[in-house]
Amino acid sequence: MRKEKFITGEYYHIYNRGVDRRDIFLDEGDYGRFLKSMLEFNSCKVDGGMYRKFLRERSGIALRGSTSNLEVEPLRHPLSSADKSLENSKVTPSDPLVAFIAYCLNPNHFHLVLRQEGDDGIVKFMQRLGTAYTMYFNKRNERSGALFQSRFKAVQIDSEEHLFWVSAYVNGNAQIHGVIPDAAEYKWCSYPEYLGLTNSVICNKKIIPSHYKDLEKFKKASEECFRQMKERKDLQKYILD
Repeated sequence: MRKEKFITGEYYHIYNRGVDRRDIFLDEGDYGRFLKSMLEFNSCKVDGGMYRKFLRERSGIALRGSTSNLEVEPLRHPLSSADKSLENSKVTPSDPLVAFIAYCLNPNHFHLVLRQEGDDGIVKFMQRLGTAYTMYFNKRNERSGALFQSRFKAVQIDSEEHLFWVSAYVNGNAQIHGVIPDAAEYKWCSYPEYLGLTNSVICNKKIIPSHYKDLEKFKKASEECFRQMKERKDLQKYILD
């Protein structure tokens, strides 16, 4: 049982990495599957039996013959021109477990900023997300066992300033860690969504820029955070601990 007690209405930085620091996203299909899972399992009405149905109907995996002859049809990026399922539809589940504030998926780890919307919402959501994605990944890659290093890490966000800094760290994580030169061009994070470069509906974008209603000021403040965090590793301890 987790030691943390998540408080409804409070914000948390959630993160985890692959076991033995292995990559957990191998191609665009994997990134897209994780993002869709975030939306599809964010409801109090999802029960445990939906995991297998989820894999069978929407995982992008087709089994033909024995498992040794597994054939995979990778999912496209959910915001690509070929697959607008997230971009064109408002995915607003009834009784959501969490609200998404920011996210970033890197090859071997992910970061989320969440607000708990109901009792035990974060624990339920993360259990469903982790279980479903591990089942998908293991079946697709003919492997077994744990995919993630351990239970997800969680840090409560205790002020508006902390919320802005943590969200900036998550929005710019791929840039901060050198995955890509410009986070605005990284389609597996929420930063392009905040800048209006996509029509993505994943995040609640009204919370973070509340003090930066001018988009250019928000962008400038965010990118100053990216720069400081890239140059000063000690600031990352403030974010992660």
